[in-house]
Amino acid sequence: MREPPVKKLLYWCRECNVPLIGRTCGCGAEGAPLELLQPYDVRPALAADMEIIRELIKKRFGIPRIPHIVLLNKTGGTDRKDLVIANGTRLGWFSFDPFQKSYSFDLAFESLPFLLSSVTKGIVDIGEPGSHSGKRIGGKKVGVKTSLPDGNVIVRSGKLHGIGQLTAGFVRIKQIGVIQTREGADPEWSLAVERNRYHLHNLERNAVRFIRQHMHDRPDANISFSGGKDSTVALELARRAGITTAYFVNTGLEFPETLEFVEKHDLQVRLFGGDFWKKVRKAGPPKKDNRWCCECLKLEPVKEWREKAGPCVTVQGNRWYESFARAGLPPLAVNPFNPAQMNISPIRNWRALEVFLYIWWRELPINPLYELGFERVGCWMCPAMLESESEHVKALHPELYSIWMEFLREYYKGKRYPEKYFSCGLWRWDVLPPKMREPGLSAMKKNSSRHK
Repeated sequence: MREPPVKKLLYWCRECNVPLIGRTCGCGAEGAPLELLQPYDVRPALAADMEIIRELIKKRFGIPRIPHIVLLNKTGGTDRKDLVIANGTRLGWFSFDPFQKSYSFDLAFESLPFLLSSVTKGIVDIGEPGSHSGKRIGGKKVGVKTSLPDGNVIVRSGKLHGIGQLTAGFVRIKQIGVIQTREGADPEWSLAVERNRYHLHNLERNAVRFIRQHMHDRPDANISFSGGKDSTVALELARRAGITTAYFVNTGLEFPETLEFVEKHDLQVRLFGGDFWKKVRKAGPPKKDNRWCCECLKLEPVKEWREKAGPCVTVQGNRWYESFARAGLPPLAVNPFNPAQMNISPIRNWRALEVFLYIWWRELPINPLYELGFERVGCWMCPAMLESESEHVKALHPELYSIWMEFLREYYKGKRYPEKYFSCGLWRWDVLPPKMREPGLSAMKKNSSRHK
């Protein structure tokens, strides 16, 4: 499949210290490019994520504060792994270990000019550069005496500072050099919205024009609204284009927060999914690569509705950056499950950053689950959910989490899977992928050995 024309660069205004969705800032300055990592989606770090990152950095390095504007570029990992961006450069790596149930944060070398002056701990001194064999010390493994626990550390060698990984009395130096400390402005997100106003206006104008070009391709037009951030934007754009009918499908597995959020909108059509619990007892739990639940809970109710109401154009909030499956999403596509429905995707080339900036610009309501640490909003037991998000479900709605865990234990009772199979989310795969195989199997073996 040919790669879509995704945006692989993020621009940053050095004058205002804000991210840009175009090359130029509202202040008139040219943005500096910053390379993103696949799948190139970048989003604001919201309240829950900011709190965790702030506490991890403070606990390890004594740094009392981080900038207000922090971005997350999701990357591949065992579970959650984000490249964290602040001050127009890499701040570090934010990860979740699904087996230890813990978050970690590793500082990036590029962050040191902005942070070094406020570091009070987490430093390992390896002596003067000349005390080590060879001229280069970057990449070397050096024995040290320190009471620090293993993990990410700041390395000091005379006037040089760098980043290293401490393990069992040895520090492997990743990168080291002379650091020129810097201080930048610390704006709020409101300034980022203001500085991107011109680009946001263009995004809106192009999306509304696109919808108007195709809203009459079928006799009827409507908007698919799920309660997520993308469909919130699609709803606003479609209504600006003149479409008034919107529908919501209640799968029966929606978060209480989502249902409450949906009630705040004027939606003309409410549809209901099938009996999930009846089907799951026969078909088994849906998996990441076999989400049969989408068909019976979301697609089937819409199909039945349109078979009675007739052909239509549906505005949806699908984006290229959401998943590899949507990376080739065309602007118009006939729904293969329901040919009476022509789907159009006006924000297919928007990143999550554009979505959030647009929501803030237009002062649209947003599902509170995003501020609570969820990257995406769907069903509360969705197999596509990260284990870090499943932990949020456990904390927010322990009763819902328990219902699903109890079902899984009962369904797989005859196979005698260890508890880690359920609590670490391994049930989401029929066959564990390489990234999960070694840690997943070792965790299950360790768990099994305890019960012998």
